[in-house]
Amino acid sequence: MQGKLLFRPISIGKTWIKNRIAMAPMGLVTMVNPDGSINRRIVDYYVERAKGGVGLIITGLTRVENEIEDLRLDGRHVLPILDSVKHVSPMSELTEEVHHYGARIFVQLTAGVGRVAPTLTLLSGFKPVSASEVPCYWVPTLKTRAMTREEIKKLVEAFGRAAEYAYLAGFDGIELHGHEGYLLDQFTSSIWNRRDDEYGGSLENRLRLPIEILNAIKDTVGKDFPVVYRFGVKHFLKGYNNPGLPGEEFAEAGRDIEEGIQMAKILEKAGFDALHVDAGCYDSWYMAHPPEYLPHGCLADFAGMVKREVKIPVIAVGRLDDPVVAEKVLEEGKADMVAIGRGLLADPYWPAKVRAGRYEEIRPCIGCHECLYRIIELARPLSCAVNPATGRERELELKPAAHRRRIVVCGGGVAGMEFARVAAIRGHEVILFEKDSELGGHLIEGGVPDFKYDIRRLKRWYERQLEKLEVDVNLRTEATVDRVLGENPDVVVVATGSRPAVPPIPGVDKPNVVQAVDLLRGLKAVKDDVVIVGAGLVGVETAIWLAQSGKKATIVEMLPAPNISVSHANKLYLMTMLKYLKIPLMLNTKVKEVLDGRVVVETPHGAREIPCDSVVLATGMVPNRELYDALAAEHPNVHIIGDALSPRKIRDAVWDAYYLAISV
Repeated sequence: MQGKLLFRPISIGKTWIKNRIAMAPMGLVTMVNPDGSINRRIVDYYVERAKGGVGLIITGLTRVENEIEDLRLDGRHVLPILDSVKHVSPMSELTEEVHHYGARIFVQLTAGVGRVAPTLTLLSGFKPVSASEVPCYWVPTLKTRAMTREEIKKLVEAFGRAAEYAYLAGFDGIELHGHEGYLLDQFTSSIWNRRDDEYGGSLENRLRLPIEILNAIKDTVGKDFPVVYRFGVKHFLKGYNNPGLPGEEFAEAGRDIEEGIQMAKILEKAGFDALHVDAGCYDSWYMAHPPEYLPHGCLADFAGMVKREVKIPVIAVGRLDDPVVAEKVLEEGKADMVAIGRGLLADPYWPAKVRAGRYEEIRPCIGCHECLYRIIELARPLSCAVNPATGRERELELKPAAHRRRIVVCGGGVAGMEFARVAAIRGHEVILFEKDSELGGHLIEGGVPDFKYDIRRLKRWYERQLEKLEVDVNLRTEATVDRVLGENPDVVVVATGSRPAVPPIPGVDKPNVVQAVDLLRGLKAVKDDVVIVGAGLVGVETAIWLAQSGKKATIVEMLPAPNISVSHANKLYLMTMLKYLKIPLMLNTKVKEVLDGRVVVETPHGAREIPCDSVVLATGMVPNRELYDALAAEHPNVHIIGDALSPRKIRDAVWDAYYLAISV
């Protein structure tokens, strides 16, 4: 058995847990029924992780009331709520099924959102409350209203009632959501709490609300019912909407480490049964939700600081889906448990695979935060870029094909590999042609920077899966019409990907101009002073990579803002890194001509020249549809997926492939 410490039992209070792996809480925005009750879809989502071997499930944030802060949209709840006995029955279905697989389940209760209310709710007329009147995060021109003492009393009572319903529903414990700048965090932090009554001022006063809630819970369901408090030791704030970076020297405007540790001691003394230690807030969202650019285990040291000062169990979090890192956190005594969130979205069977030593079979989370992007910014149900079945476990369950078919897949990028994998699992005969010397497509160059290591992990995972499934992979073999038809296939899937776009700029054919794809693949090189054309994801990441390699990079973008359609956490980190690395970002600026040693650009203030040695093009991709166009008239069952259909993100390529593969 691998990961021996991970699989040692532990107790939180008097609740015994079979191992030290917790599923971190993740929101269920828009997945609930209109009345805020949970449904079969949510039950299936959690039960799949229980089947996979996790010891403790901590649900996504669940509301306790809807009067002080009404978060409904057009009368419809967007989050689970536990404010009525009517919610006990559906919740009990969840807890009962989770228990059948030996897992424990805690419900995470939240006081509300306050200043971090989503833009959509703010624009719909939602009136946010907080400890004090402070600017809202998403719409800073709007301000919160300070809660009255009477409202605080009602909120505490609501937690007591919710605890009773949670107990009746069969939950094994409660986690209070005091993290990330949500309402409880706003009360406990001096940057947002400016009250002059018993709930403001000193740290003890600012912690009064969560401790009153704890006492209300314990008074209602008993001292032995465990309650965990989740909070961030450090906020990484220079000021409102002004984040700091790990390793950067700056004056902390929010909670700093010293106060975070003092807070942990007070919470332990008050009677909390465990502490779930995190960092960051909305204003520094990349710390609360570490993206691919931060290393695995990036927040574990904060848990270790708390662990040294308290005797109750400490749960660590922060990109702990690498099993070697997770085990090391326990070995070094930084925590008593590890919480894994996105890693269990990507692979619900992470615990079982770790226990069996099958690390190479774990489908890696790539840190893209498509999950977060969907629920917060698109108001769509939780899922995963590399695992489309997340949140749709019953609907998208893989089942054997009714009829075995011979399928030719043209292209070995992420879409082609995903289709081949799923089709082979379902029992089809799959033949894959790839003209390159290796599988991966754009994953090859995408995984070159060290901060894109997880893209390399995903590529290796696909390669191993296709080998294990005995897919007939033909490298250095271009799919032509004759070659494809010569295989006499029942189905043809065109996944020929995309190629870099070449903008119509005079001088773009000069030898000092390279495509970002060729640069990353090592096919071309650049000198020390580089202009990057395009501030999309590829352009910005390439600029950071070059700057970290000692090059001087300048980004030129014709649009008024960077064209980066990723999670706010990822985008915020990238924009903060550009400032930290002092990489100029010239917006509303169009490249007019590339000359020797300089680039001519048109800015809002007129034309100017930018001296440079090299120019990197990151101006998007165009689809490779030629093969599909040729085959469409030659074969009755031809499909096109991934970038060949339309250049997009990894998530789109994987989902195109998965949905097609379960239907053939």
